[in-house]
Amino acid sequence: MDLTAGEVRKAGMRQKLAGQPFQVLQALLERPQEIVTREELRQRLWPDNTFVDYELALKKAVNRLREVLGDSADSPHFIETIPRRGYRFIGAMASPSLPAESSEQHQAAAEASASTKSSHHNRDAVSRRLISTLAFLAIAGILLWLNFGKLRTRIFATSRNAEIHSIAVLPFKNLSKDPEQEYFVDGMTDELISDLAKIGQVRVISHTSVMPYKAVGKSLGAIAGELNVDAIVEGTVLRSGNRVRVTAQLLGASPERHLWADSYQGDLADVLSLQDRVARSIAREIRVSLAPEQTAHLASLEPSDLEAYDAYVRGRHYASQINPEGFEKAVVNFGRAIELQPRYARAYADLAETYLWAVGTQMIPAQEGLLKARQAALKALEMDDTLSQAHSSLAWVKYVYEWNFPEAEKEFRRSLQLNPNASWPLLWYGMYLAQANRIEESLSTMKKAQQVDPLSPVVNSLALTPMLTGRQYEAAIEGGLKALEMDRTNGLARWLLTTAYERKGDFSKAIDLQEQTAVLYGETKESAAKRFESLRHAYKASGATGYWRVNLEQHRADWKKNSGDPYEHAVLYARVGNKGNAFAWLEKAYQARSQNLIYWSRTEPAFDFFRSDPQYAEIVHRIGFPQQ
Repeated sequence: MDLTAGEVRKAGMRQKLAGQPFQVLQALLERPQEIVTREELRQRLWPDNTFVDYELALKKAVNRLREVLGDSADSPHFIETIPRRGYRFIGAMASPSLPAESSEQHQAAAEASASTKSSHHNRDAVSRRLISTLAFLAIAGILLWLNFGKLRTRIFATSRNAEIHSIAVLPFKNLSKDPEQEYFVDGMTDELISDLAKIGQVRVISHTSVMPYKAVGKSLGAIAGELNVDAIVEGTVLRSGNRVRVTAQLLGASPERHLWADSYQGDLADVLSLQDRVARSIAREIRVSLAPEQTAHLASLEPSDLEAYDAYVRGRHYASQINPEGFEKAVVNFGRAIELQPRYARAYADLAETYLWAVGTQMIPAQEGLLKARQAALKALEMDDTLSQAHSSLAWVKYVYEWNFPEAEKEFRRSLQLNPNASWPLLWYGMYLAQANRIEESLSTMKKAQQVDPLSPVVNSLALTPMLTGRQYEAAIEGGLKALEMDRTNGLARWLLTTAYERKGDFSKAIDLQEQTAVLYGETKESAAKRFESLRHAYKASGATGYWRVNLEQHRADWKKNSGDPYEHAVLYARVGNKGNAFAWLEKAYQARSQNLIYWSRTEPAFDFFRSDPQYAEIVHRIGFPQQ
């Protein structure tokens, strides 16, 4: 370090170190092996009258300094962090010395003046010494030249050279101390996840799987291990009136290390630009090159009217709850955002997805919800064709509402091209592939969905679909049991696990699970035991046929109150071998455009005996399934 020139050199090469990092190094070198406190550094670098987040700025300065020195906070050779106090320089110190040849020169001069009688002898000795030295330097030069590449790599290696292939954005903390602002802070987390997910080279954990870590006092290593990621982003949001301040930091997981930190502030009206800046900074830090299309999308995020954006974020908050009350509030808030800003493409895209979830969870009639979802998705894409979410919603509508399978697949692929880390498009495309009996493709897609959303009950449940349609019942049962270990109240996993037991022929376990589920959802143990006793008795007496006959009788009683989906009637009639009623109800399912007819009919084992029948082939032809 040359204080006069203001330079730091490493292996003779000048390093880019100036400003605050240089001043921090100077302060530490002035007191080697001593602790220099944070307060002392603050007084030196930022006088009392300077407004700055000096804790964050100091972290950035020290991180930059370590980067140049090739040092690590975990195993330091130069700069040691003293928790909650400051820093200490622990490297070896050396003062400048005379060049090595100076003593040789003085000695040679002394010898030359000692006696003129021995001058020729001395000159010969010096010559021999000089020749030996030059020979040594020549050999050393060759060796240095041969090894310079390796040497340079060692010199410039840093503690941050581990590649980052996966990342989780933990829920940002709300510093406003106003519980009413939680929806806004969660929205910032969600938007940052969405922006980073568009970078295809890095796996980004979905919103659903990171939200359980909100206000949970787990260590960084534990969270990273559970989510199987290389790095974690955490941060804070402070909203005061129309001003927003976002602080974010990137942390390496193994070993645990601080990689980057920064803060951003601006008007609430520029909040999308603020999120974009954070996403770009993180992308640069993990050394990811954005594709031109991804760069254009991040750069063209529409400016949002303040009140419209607020309504939009509230809508996303309520939509994520996936319940009737949340659905109603989400629709109202998305509608409000669109009313205030008519060309709010992302509000339309979220509205489309919200309607699809309402249909999937039977909160609204399928025909009504699918039609509204199509209208919203088309409106979003009319304004912005790069919205992955709108493409995936339109794909699902084309699949289950229009029965336009080629266009559905085209839209699914476009959605995942725009956002390879989007868990819902991955999940829906995986379902499409499973129900088309493209099992290997579906398993691969579902695996990706689980990787980006490992804690989602819905993802872990529906990931069983290709195992069921591919008749891999042991694998489906194993996956269903794991899903229930994560959440025993997961009704979807319980239904799929029951189906796997039934298809495998393990009816005793299917009955036990159904009885447990009935009690879990509020039925008394006595009532459930009595109801399922008849099913157990029929199975013991007549095997699978008895089991299905009692099932059919119980469902026919229920159908008098609520006719339900005609496809379910067709399956039960097929199970008991009643071909006439099975085809009659399949026709009714076709006329009603049953979603289950599209989902399951191509792989349902109950129809195996009827698939060669011309009547079955005619229904398949009218549906328009692509040939397998």
